[in-house]
Amino acid sequence: MNKMINVCLIGCGRAGMIHARNYNGNLRHARLIAICDPDEGNLAEVQKELQMEYQYTDYREALKNANIDAIVVVTPTHLHRDIVVAAAKAGKHIFCEKPMAGTEEECNDMIDACREYNVKLQLGFMRRFDENFKTGKEVIENKTVGEVTLLKSLTHGPSEPKEWMFDISKSGGPVAEVNSHDLDTLRWYAGAEVSMIHVIGHNFRSPEKAAEYPDYYDTCAVMMQFTNGIIGMIDGAQYVRYGYDARAEILGTHGIVKVGRQNSNNVEVVTQDKTIQAQSMPSWTKLYQEAYVREAEAFIDAIRHDTGTQVTGHDGKMALILVREGLKSLREKRPVFIE
Repeated sequence: MNKMINVCLIGCGRAGMIHARNYNGNLRHARLIAICDPDEGNLAEVQKELQMEYQYTDYREALKNANIDAIVVVTPTHLHRDIVVAAAKAGKHIFCEKPMAGTEEECNDMIDACREYNVKLQLGFMRRFDENFKTGKEVIENKTVGEVTLLKSLTHGPSEPKEWMFDISKSGGPVAEVNSHDLDTLRWYAGAEVSMIHVIGHNFRSPEKAAEYPDYYDTCAVMMQFTNGIIGMIDGAQYVRYGYDARAEILGTHGIVKVGRQNSNNVEVVTQDKTIQAQSMPSWTKLYQEAYVREAEAFIDAIRHDTGTQVTGHDGKMALILVREGLKSLREKRPVFIE
């Protein structure tokens, strides 16, 4: 397929606008022609910047547009299933941000619909497109450090939690909010599924919320066993204040690989009092700026060349299952074994 792929963004919030700006000029073979958001005020503000040919407040109307080839779904999670199934029936290719859906059954509906109507489905795990994390995968495949024995990954977020995040029945806490990317990364690195997960957590930074939200935790540690014997470890935290932090380690039989960086640039200032100063990464939006572009390029290439997507519906479903089973482990204070 040599034609330009016309894209509609559904959901024009902060994350949605990252995709909007990439599709609106950063991709050779795709262009953003439509935006959709149920908030008319928000839609009008976004239109001032993007100047789109088509605007919609109802995604069902957008899906009737024959000029749209693909959609990018960046809406609240509870809407994903209905939008994706409707888009598949309309013959639109789909990029869907994580979390994929609210339940495993909804994930299956989305996967089945895309298979039935022969459209592409790609999930939004952008770390797989980051050059540092990709190099880590290449090292594993090349056995540069021997056979993998232990995988570690961490994500620490700087932002103060919004009120709804303290209710883990709604937010899931760090396991869902920040560590879903780590869960996907370690599955990708291990090349296997998780057979056991054990999560512990505690509220260290917001003790004033403990009475109202006794289950809330802002810090967690995750231990996993993969079906091929590899051990996985994740640590996650919210409201760390010092900056955004996402790194990984790959321990092999013959060496170790350290993936990612905490510094926002390569500048260090050394002063006469023998201290070293550097700037920390302020946000995930800066750290993964290029990865988001490559993620979009991969989605468009899958459409143009009729190939499989690099992050599949199965990957999205497995991340959801691991979050669910991890929260079960946290609540029940025990390891959970996964069939």
